[in-house]
Amino acid sequence: MASDTSTGSKLDRVLAEQREYIAKREKGYREQALKLYPWICGRCAREFTRANLRELTVHHVNHDHDYNPSDGSNWELLCIYCHDEEHEKFSNFVRYGSTSETERPAATHNPFADLKSMMGGKE
Repeated sequence: MASDTSTGSKLDRVLAEQREYIAKREKGYREQALKLYPWICGRCAREFTRANLRELTVHHVNHDHDYNPSDGSNWELLCIYCHDEEHEKFSNFVRYGSTSETERPAATHNPFADLKSMMGGKE
């Protein structure tokens, strides 16, 4: 039991240190990004105010959270939903590789192209 308690407290300490490190690092670039950019999601264009600003996140364009140039060139502001979607796309890219082989060309068929002539005979 004593080893479980010491293991638990060691784990708690390590997790607390990690949370503190992340919060400190995030505060620096988050504050900078919020000063540089308008409070609008870069994907869905949702606008934010002080009341809901906690839902606006800083996304690292190159996915390297330690690369934070002060000009903001590696940041974009995304709402929590678009941020999750962006990371999901990146995870899928890492997991499955390039999607260029599986992407289909845009559809060019227009099902309504001849609609006028088809309806013309049924008046």
